[in-house]
Amino acid sequence: MSRPSYEDHGAGDPTAVPAALGLGLLSVGGWLLTTTRPWHKPGNPLTLGLGWTVSGALLLSGLVLLARCVRTVHGAPGAAEGAEDALPGPGNG
Repeated sequence: MSRPSYEDHGAGDPTAVPAALGLGLLSVGGWLLTTTRPWHKPGNPLTLGLGWTVSGALLLSGLVLLARCVRTVHGAPGAAEGAEDALPGPGNG
């Protein structure tokens, strides 16, 4: 027989999956960047450029995902609501 929990823990952290995806993108981008280094082997410039572009895009997108998760977790409470009101728009004057 299982005992009921004393408190409800909710659904969990909503930033866990994006943070893990960001770390995965950073690791794959870093790995791809180290495998396409032109100083260890001569290669086709098109292959090198494509590899560096893809690895840069992976690194940048992983960094953006992690930055958004950190901002969500460590941001000021209520900062998101205040920022939406300050934006000019059709309903905001």
